[in-house]
Amino acid sequence: MKIALGVTGGVAAYKAAELVRRLQQEKLDVQVVMTRAAQEFITPLTFAALTGQKVITEMFARGDAAPANVESAIEHIAVAQRIDLLLVAPATADILGQFAHGIAGDFLCTLYLATKAPVIVAPAMNVNMWEHPATQENIATLRARGVHVVDPGEGYLACGMTGAGRLAANEAIVEKVRDVLGLRRDLEGRTVLVTAGPTREDIDPVRFLTNRSSGKMGYALAEAAGRRGARVILVSGPTDLTVPGGVDWIPVRTSDEMRAAVRDRAAEADVIIMAAAVSDYRPAASHTQKLKRGEGSLTLQLEPTPDILAELGRQKGRSILVGFAAETNQVAENARAKLARKGAHMIVANDVTQEGAGFDADTNIVTLYLRDGREIPLPKLTKFEVANRILDQVLGLM
Repeated sequence: MKIALGVTGGVAAYKAAELVRRLQQEKLDVQVVMTRAAQEFITPLTFAALTGQKVITEMFARGDAAPANVESAIEHIAVAQRIDLLLVAPATADILGQFAHGIAGDFLCTLYLATKAPVIVAPAMNVNMWEHPATQENIATLRARGVHVVDPGEGYLACGMTGAGRLAANEAIVEKVRDVLGLRRDLEGRTVLVTAGPTREDIDPVRFLTNRSSGKMGYALAEAAGRRGARVILVSGPTDLTVPGGVDWIPVRTSDEMRAAVRDRAAEADVIIMAAAVSDYRPAASHTQKLKRGEGSLTLQLEPTPDILAELGRQKGRSILVGFAAETNQVAENARAKLARKGAHMIVANDVTQEGAGFDADTNIVTLYLRDGREIPLPKLTKFEVANRILDQVLGLM
């Protein structure tokens, strides 16, 4: 996995050198991005020697040795697309303010705006700067947007004052990185079956019924489970997503095909997570020839598709069973009813009309409903982070 480490202009910048080593021990590929102010405290050469990679210090190439070109002009987009995480340590009050207000004045700030990867900031500054209302408002804004904050420690500061503002210990920062990236092996020896994406039910050779599912939540679950050591079986309806590495991928199209694939492999699974948006209805008859437009209206007779989740609930045996509920109203009531009706151990429910929780979004806002009556609401998180929270609960059930 690849992360970008942003180093900003504070006296704690020297600690980032050791942080690079700790991140490498986690088998992470680290690329360092430095602000101009950071270079007043530590040189790019130090990080280049530690990482064996180019250290990005400018938005655009400068000097005859590195002429500006199209590649350098869009480098921030290339880096944004290939990283799994952006970590900024130390994060000064200045950089927090720029992040919070969307100011893209240098490479690091532009990278922050361009990436869809999770973001962690580890603030470090004078105690008065940390406690200033402007800094605290900026931190609150970033938290609300899903940025992870490793709070500074308290103690004697470089400025001679005592209080909060000292960069958190490297181990605390690395622990947050592990948590966000799901760098755990707690599913080693387990098999997780995940369904993802929509199904398509044919009307005729050129038309079908489907839904708006992108498959992103299911694929995030498959990737998260794989990173945590599980053997993963991914049964997927049609999507445009890249299959996570190392999973046993079974492409399907219709609800019948998904049912057959799940039934064939369910006995292997310790955990079954039904994240797919399986069509509830299909045409009672699929026409072999294209239906032609006529003068009058056209009526389609629909019939229910197999209820795969309910079938698993009756036959699941030793497997932990997790279902999903995409709702537009009465989310809690519908989720609790589905939990009882389907025989699942947990239902993950969301209101798809909420901003950041709907179809094709990179984030989600869900509540986990468990058999013992617990309801666990989660804030807006990336779908990968939601996936890890779900797997945390699954481990508890196991």
